[in-house]
Amino acid sequence: MVTQVKVMIREMGERYYIPGATVIGARCPDGVILAADRRMSYGTFVMSKSAKKLYKVTERIGIGCAGLMGDLQNIVKEAKYHANMFRMDTGREISAHALAKLISNLLFANRMFPLLTQIVVGGFDVDKPAVYVLDPVGSVIEDKYSAVGTGAEVTLGVFESKYKENLDLNSLAEVVIDALKSAAERDSASGNGFDMIIINKKGIEEKFIPL
Repeated sequence: MVTQVKVMIREMGERYYIPGATVIGARCPDGVILAADRRMSYGTFVMSKSAKKLYKVTERIGIGCAGLMGDLQNIVKEAKYHANMFRMDTGREISAHALAKLISNLLFANRMFPLLTQIVVGGFDVDKPAVYVLDPVGSVIEDKYSAVGTGAEVTLGVFESKYKENLDLNSLAEVVIDALKSAAERDSASGNGFDMIIINKKGIEEKFIPL
């Protein structure tokens, strides 16, 4: 079954030209940073230089996505809906882990016809910063930092050499920016500036980093 799903994803990717992207999530003791580039390309054609791949879901959680735009926009819409319903039903904000599991269930339910997107969820589990990465069939992995998309290999190389768990948010932002710039230089499908979401206990700050 797993092999069949992998073959299906590959064949669908070849048929639809999965867009390139670089999406990063990283945590430190003070919070979480998510970042994503603006370029949307199909094969060698740059369709958009202002594509949105980073979304604020609540005041303490964000999502970054790489893959087909229609699939990722639908996932974000579902995530926002369920986060709002959770707040209305319980009077509390949903945690990053709970939201990641919810998205995982959505992806797994569509595993026979996968939503062609990779997702990074970043935010707070009560008072603990957390980053989760999900593949197209719903696996959930928590990590200190993660990257998805065509520029992921380059960015992870930068993180391996520069990341430390005790960084503050400003220092972590510098590592993220270095990684994004490296991806833009080496991955032709990534670029045109980067959106960044900085999440701490007080809330979310959104920035755009030009190149």
